[in-house]
Amino acid sequence: MRYLARTEVHAFGFAIAASVLLSLFPFLNVMASLSLYVFKWKTVVDAIQAFIKDYFPGELGYFLASYFYNPTKIEFVSLILLMFTANGIFEPLEVALNRAWGVSKDRSYIKNQFLSFLLIFLCGGLILASFLLSTMNREYMVKHFGTDDVVMRWIAIVIARLIPIPMIMLALFLTYWLLPNCSVPVRKIAPVAVVVGLALTGLQYTAIFLWGWIVDKIKHDYGFFSHSASVILFSFLAAMIVLAGAEWSARSE
Repeated sequence: MRYLARTEVHAFGFAIAASVLLSLFPFLNVMASLSLYVFKWKTVVDAIQAFIKDYFPGELGYFLASYFYNPTKIEFVSLILLMFTANGIFEPLEVALNRAWGVSKDRSYIKNQFLSFLLIFLCGGLILASFLLSTMNREYMVKHFGTDDVVMRWIAIVIARLIPIPMIMLALFLTYWLLPNCSVPVRKIAPVAVVVGLALTGLQYTAIFLWGWIVDKIKHDYGFFSHSASVILFSFLAAMIVLAGAEWSARSE
């Protein structure tokens, strides 16, 4: 709590949240393009829509899912835009991780960009893999048990919600391990990545539970910009959890 009360940590958190807002829509377009024109799976698009509705609570999830359309071609412009906007997530995150580990010298801008590109592909690949696995699970359950079995349908829903959790943990582990400008002991960050992944999942379902009350307040203050404000708020809270995990893993150092 003392760490999260620092002014610089809030600056890092809001910088990450703003970059998430800028990169979210290009990310959705890229995922749609890859699903339709590389993997040739229309059902993956449906799985991504279901994931968006599940991860982002209430009206925000339906708004983002409605924006997620079927492109008529591979969105190269969205891919290029994603590279630049998503890099904005890893720049403040690297500085924050370096401070947590006591590293005073950050990477050069060019080196940070190359590493950010690598992390974008790794983390994006893990997210896409979770979509593919969810789709394969649903197709398997429908093929072998049909759509009338209520119990098996609920089992498929539970499995689909559990699949992204280890992917998030692995993405956190890669971020904690590769992003700091120093050698990071795996034995310290591995359990932290697991706990932070569970904490992010807890944040997701807490937001779902409280979202009706929260969204009323946001709409009252932000009106037309309520969805953008919701994404920034949700991302800021998630960023603070990720930063707290980084500080926890490096505390003894």
